Amino acid sequence: MNGRRLVIALAGNANVGKSVIFNYLTRLHQHIGNWPGKTVEKAEGTLHFKGYTIDVVDLPGIYSLSTYSIEESISRRFIAVDKPDVVINVIDASVLERNLFFTLQLMELETPMVIALNQMDVASRKGIQIDVEKLEEILGVPVVPTIAVKGVGIFKLLEKAVEIFEGKLSAKPKPVKYGEEVEQRIERIAEAVRDSGLPYPARYVAIKLLEGDREIQEEVEKADPQAAALARRLGEELEKLHGHSCPTLITSERYQAANCIAREVQRLIPPVKPTLGEKLHNVTTHRVAGYLVMAATLLSMFLFVFAVGNILSEFLSSLLYGLKPFFEGFFGTGFLAQLFWGGVVEGLIAGATIALPYVIPFYLVLYFLEDSGYLSRIAFLMDSIMHRMGLHGKAFIPLLLGYGCNVPACLGCRIMETQRERLIAAFVTTLVPCAARTVIILGLVGRFIGIQWALVLYVFDLLIIFLLGRLAFKILPGEPTGLIMEMPDYRLPHLRTVLSQTWFRLLEFLKIAFPLIIVSTLTVKLLEALGMLSFFTSLLAPVTVGWLGLPVETGVTLLFGVLRKELALIMLTTLLGTTDLSQALTPVQMTVFTIVSMFYIPCVATIATLVMEFGWRKALVITVSEVFLALVLGGLALRILVLTGLR
Repeated sequence: MNGRRLVIALAGNANVGKSVIFNYLTRLHQHIGNWPGKTVEKAEGTLHFKGYTIDVVDLPGIYSLSTYSIEESISRRFIAVDKPDVVINVIDASVLERNLFFTLQLMELETPMVIALNQMDVASRKGIQIDVEKLEEILGVPVVPTIAVKGVGIFKLLEKAVEIFEGKLSAKPKPVKYGEEVEQRIERIAEAVRDSGLPYPARYVAIKLLEGDREIQEEVEKADPQAAALARRLGEELEKLHGHSCPTLITSERYQAANCIAREVQRLIPPVKPTLGEKLHNVTTHRVAGYLVMAATLLSMFLFVFAVGNILSEFLSSLLYGLKPFFEGFFGTGFLAQLFWGGVVEGLIAGATIALPYVIPFYLVLYFLEDSGYLSRIAFLMDSIMHRMGLHGKAFIPLLLGYGCNVPACLGCRIMETQRERLIAAFVTTLVPCAARTVIILGLVGRFIGIQWALVLYVFDLLIIFLLGRLAFKILPGEPTGLIMEMPDYRLPHLRTVLSQTWFRLLEFLKIAFPLIIVSTLTVKLLEALGMLSFFTSLLAPVTVGWLGLPVETGVTLLFGVLRKELALIMLTTLLGTTDLSQALTPVQMTVFTIVSMFYIPCVATIATLVMEFGWRKALVITVSEVFLALVLGGLALRILVLTGLR
């Protein structure tokens, strides 16, 4: 190996097979993190090929190079400013025209590129034939037919990328010409901005100025105010000539160009009858049947994650806690040994028995649904309902999975497009009663007061989630985004991709969340060992006794509830000296205790996940606000219930 390196970026729409190509190329030599300062995923990997060490960056799946979303802004800056050596534009051959809209924008950036014409087998089944050589001639870049799930064409794709890097193959895209009136003004603006010092090609800048791209407009305004003024004037001329806004006109021109190219290179042979995928699409998006299928699917998914999580949690809990006698036999029962067991080992056990049993099946199901194409149908169906909370349809997935565990639910908020929506979704998701909080709801209110009152608490929780979601939507700065997403064709999920994505998400959680869990548990155990927990309990007495009307012992249980919620109930029975809590607590106290437990921050694992996703500051704000909310609701519930005559 001679140490030569090159950087390849994978760019394209969502659900075109980029992840399959990425996994096929990089195998185990990959890692997934976040872009600096962003929570948008950054997937990178390496491979060795023909004497090169190739760094592969899988850019977020996007549909344009505007700056309407974080993903679009990141992808554009990486391609134009960081300048990868080669861009592989992955295209779904079965919907060529729609994908070419993005390809034309990549071509405007004049970056060296090769096109992976992926899913050729799907196109063939649809009766679509594409003249690859003619497409290469029109675009001016190499085009390689691929079937990524089978590895077909991947070797040739890399060969073309290396040849482009070595200069053996020309890959400078041909400029796409628009209408004469538009072209004249593009040329004039391009000439004006040519020496402005921007990192983008002059023609690209000119087109973006006419499109009304804010980021480009601000950069040009700073570098050359006269050029910016010229662009505005010429844009107004076009608007008067065509009677449409300039952004609409440019979009129309680009779609027209994509349409012309697609018609020229592909031959359509309509299938004799609808494919199975088309039939499934019709059923799963139907205004009645679609919701029935969705309900059955989500219920099955919920039961799967919940059941598998519970089984794994109980198994791991009994297995790991069963090691305590061996631990004490080896290390003894001294102060340091007990501190190490309670502060470190129990922290690991808590993470392994609370989060991991739900994280693993959650990601398996999530990526299975995503790779099959069904996830976008769920988002489509739930869009109108979720919009009432200031979110869109995709937010329903993590919200639902929060009933299993809030940790994977928070991580699942990454499917939202913007940082603002991710934050709102994560905030409301942490208010969903997870499996641990369900133990308290059913084990206390359901058992001693009645299952109907437990169901009332669930309805109350949904009402609070809706109201706070609306409030967060109004308070947080930023504009709401509509659901703009592709409906990919149904396909059999690629098992290797599903398992690979699950594995790397799991590694990510282990690396970041577990250290925070251990630090937190060690701190609590140290306070307990030093006899300081009773001090904190006394400090909390004005709140627990005075405001909430609960026994003073509940202060300790609520503190330990931060580690794991069901521990609060277990400790309560120990401290009160009875498993029949109806002998020690009134129905009002049971209800108040349950409401507080439902709404304050779920657990250390959730806090760690929030830190991982949004940083310490936002995680602290969510944690403090939810603790405050829980205390306020608990105190109000006490007074309202007492006024109704309950004791």
